[in-house]
Amino acid sequence: MLLKRNTLLIISTLFILFTSCKDDKKVVKQTVITFKKEGELTIIKSDSTKVNLDIEIADTNFDIQTGLMYRDSMKKNQGMLFVFNDFKERFFYMKNTHIPLDLIYIDDAYKIVSFQKNAKPFDESSLPSNTPAKYVLEINAGLIDAWALSVGDIINYTQK
Repeated sequence: MLLKRNTLLIISTLFILFTSCKDDKKVVKQTVITFKKEGELTIIKSDSTKVNLDIEIADTNFDIQTGLMYRDSMKKNQGMLFVFNDFKERFFYMKNTHIPLDLIYIDDAYKIVSFQKNAKPFDESSLPSNTPAKYVLEINAGLIDAWALSVGDIINYTQK
């Protein structure tokens, strides 16, 4: 009888413990990162036509490391310009980047030296410049072709 009572007590206690525990799944809400216009950039094509963009500027270690990560969209007339202190081959990747991008590598004389087109979201493969670059411009995927940009086109930008 005592064994039966103890067993019943244990079962009842376990039942109460298991049914009273909440399923506390913590949901971490992602902070929405919005575009912040920090300057304007013009691409001057070889035929003298121009493409104008509003840009964010990544020129600190944090901004360069974060780039366009965690963003869900970017308008056609927007981009991010990475400004480096040195002139060397660059390697980018798409870790935590939600939107497909075109990358434009630019030398220290503001001339486009190479491209990486249609970089896939979340892909951690290396996207090298294959030549020294001081600046990198990220724009929505497909715009290099849509705007018919070429190696040798020139950029200029102003910072607010």
